[in-house]
Amino acid sequence: MKFVDEAEITVHAGSGGSGCVSFRREKFIPFGGPDGGNGGEGGSVFVVADEGLNTLVDFRHDRVFRAQRGENGMGRQMAGKAGEDKVIRVPVGTSVINVDTDETIGDLTHHGQVIKVAQGGRGGAGNVNFKSSTNRAPRKATPGTEGETRELRLELKVLADVGLLGFPNAGKSTFIRAVSAATPRVADYPFTTLQPHLGVVRIGTDQSFVIADIPGLIEGAADGAGLGIQFLKHVSRTRLLLHLVDVAPLDDETDPVEQVRAIEAELEKFDAELLERPRWLVFNKADLVPEDERQKLAKALVKRLKWKQPWFLVSAIAREGTWEVALKIQDFFDRLRAEAAEESRSEDA
Repeated sequence: MKFVDEAEITVHAGSGGSGCVSFRREKFIPFGGPDGGNGGEGGSVFVVADEGLNTLVDFRHDRVFRAQRGENGMGRQMAGKAGEDKVIRVPVGTSVINVDTDETIGDLTHHGQVIKVAQGGRGGAGNVNFKSSTNRAPRKATPGTEGETRELRLELKVLADVGLLGFPNAGKSTFIRAVSAATPRVADYPFTTLQPHLGVVRIGTDQSFVIADIPGLIEGAADGAGLGIQFLKHVSRTRLLLHLVDVAPLDDETDPVEQVRAIEAELEKFDAELLERPRWLVFNKADLVPEDERQKLAKALVKRLKWKQPWFLVSAIAREGTWEVALKIQDFFDRLRAEAAEESRSEDA
């Protein structure tokens, strides 16, 4: 199924039913008095996260969603039936944004999470509510209020533990194929990957993490160049970034160091916090360099970059060094969980 990560929809909550003007009419009771009931509440619109969905493609065709209107009040003080709510199912990882204000209404990050996006209208009051000692036959009732109408933008961000950074053709798709069961398309031209792919890397029985192969990045991406923001927003939820670099570009004018710095500039322009996130350097395509020169070349690049975080030298296509990277990643997440558990125990104490 095609991956669709953004859609705009319109939601209409139901209006409240109108109150009723009615008088009691029974034999032998000539002055029965008012008995008009209240109108029913209008239905509201809710958005719920469903782990069974993985795309927003349905919203490209079905864009308008309406909750049911409340029924009008009736005689004998019978209130109108409340309108049914409208529930919209979206994939886990969807952000709901108000188009008019650009405000994020909610971020659906786990299965079953629900947010209300449009409030139904209140039911109107029937004339039974307006009787008094001085007005025993009120002919007044109020209409129901209108339900909210909103223009919403749905944005689906890939939920992954690890995000792969890198220029087009850095070997990201090949890397994810090497460490997981994911099978993204691989070819020898830029922008082979046009949509994110998720792969589960299983280290042990209870040890696994999710890695995302995301479309390649170019200079100007933060301003919309190439796949632009469609790429950058997907790395915002990952806890660890793997920065893949072609250690032996075919073009002699291409400098791996400059490529790393170019992507760092785009990350900073989009969200400076991303530069503070753990980011490991992975020099790929080591098989294209003579074996006795590989380490020397990689260390020279690390020195020029003044790199302080972990770095690795791999050949994704030959699957050399890729499993070692996966083990290090699992160790990293195991430490995070252990630290979180220790912190929780300290707070409880």
